[in-house]
Amino acid sequence: MRNEAIFVYSEKQLAYKFNEEHPFNHLRLHLTYDLLNKMHALSDSSVVIPRIATDEEISFIHDSAYIDAVKAAGEGELEEDIARNYGLGTEDTPIFPKMHEAAALLVGGTLTAVDMVMSGKSKHALNLGGGLHHGFRGKASGFCIYNDSSIAIEYMRKKYGARVLYVDTDAHHGDGVQWSFYDEPDVCTFSIHETGRYLFPGTGDVHEKGAGKGYGFSINVPVDAFTEDESFLECYETTFRELADFFKPDVIFTQNGADAHYYDPLSHLSVTTETYKQIPKVAHQIAHEYCDGKWIAVGGGGYDMWRAVPRAWAMIWLEMTGQTHHVSEPIPTAWLNKWKQKSPVPLPAAWHDSSEMYPPIPRKGEIKEKNRRTVEKALYHIRSERQ
Repeated sequence: MRNEAIFVYSEKQLAYKFNEEHPFNHLRLHLTYDLLNKMHALSDSSVVIPRIATDEEISFIHDSAYIDAVKAAGEGELEEDIARNYGLGTEDTPIFPKMHEAAALLVGGTLTAVDMVMSGKSKHALNLGGGLHHGFRGKASGFCIYNDSSIAIEYMRKKYGARVLYVDTDAHHGDGVQWSFYDEPDVCTFSIHETGRYLFPGTGDVHEKGAGKGYGFSINVPVDAFTEDESFLECYETTFRELADFFKPDVIFTQNGADAHYYDPLSHLSVTTETYKQIPKVAHQIAHEYCDGKWIAVGGGGYDMWRAVPRAWAMIWLEMTGQTHHVSEPIPTAWLNKWKQKSPVPLPAAWHDSSEMYPPIPRKGEIKEKNRRTVEKALYHIRSERQ
């Protein structure tokens, strides 16, 4: 019998931890898992333990010399100057013990999700431990050691011969995944993110459309700072639907960074949980319209791990499993009581953010119109073909 959805999770995934002060903290995985358990929305039978990716699988995207460097760094055996050449030991990506093993488990979790969906054992799969989209072939970047999304896409191409539509809603541009497949015509990457004018990694311009046979299959929608729900969702759904119709994917792969939320300390966007309710809803619909339901979702950024991330990520699972009625109920008191003493900020008691969460954005109309023009530029080559 095919499951509707599986949830890839193990507390061992929390071992991917740079240090106590670092903004990337996978305790948010456990917070989300516990929230779903407290509301009785996640059964034990739906949880699948992630495996560890092999070196061969990681080398689908990363150089063997880089993999060896990560292993050596995690054992305290890599010189500082050499480490920095690989993007290791930096402020963004500090070295920590057993970092190869921790990163390989996150990759393996995403491959576990892929196999469950592509083998027909489940329609949908969620690995919130994945979504590390900044890693490059021979270099760590932006909190990301191994790029599980790129590895998973290449794995799907090799093992299943799949055409993959990758959709990235993280506030930061999905640069590592884009460049992995920039000249490939059977992978279409779509990243909607805050403009690189203000935010790392500074790429993801609307004119980055791919190269060679891959031209036209790289789509970027860099939205303006302070973009709100209405404009973000309009840009996201319009682009996603037109791309799916244009590309005709075999599978939808979504990266679900939760760092576009107004509370996030590292970005400058102004979306609320309304956006995080609608993002998976659209992905779910499109997966069934074009891919017989094949939908793999991973996590990503999200640095307000107490107020924003657990609600945003839980909504993906609720959408996957047809349990969205829960968002009309209060956040479970048992979850709030368990975590309120550890949280440095008051925990929200409702799924939906208040309309008065932030003051009115003075350039709202201008931002909305600018974002619409960006979508037009991003989709111009697709729309012009149809005329």
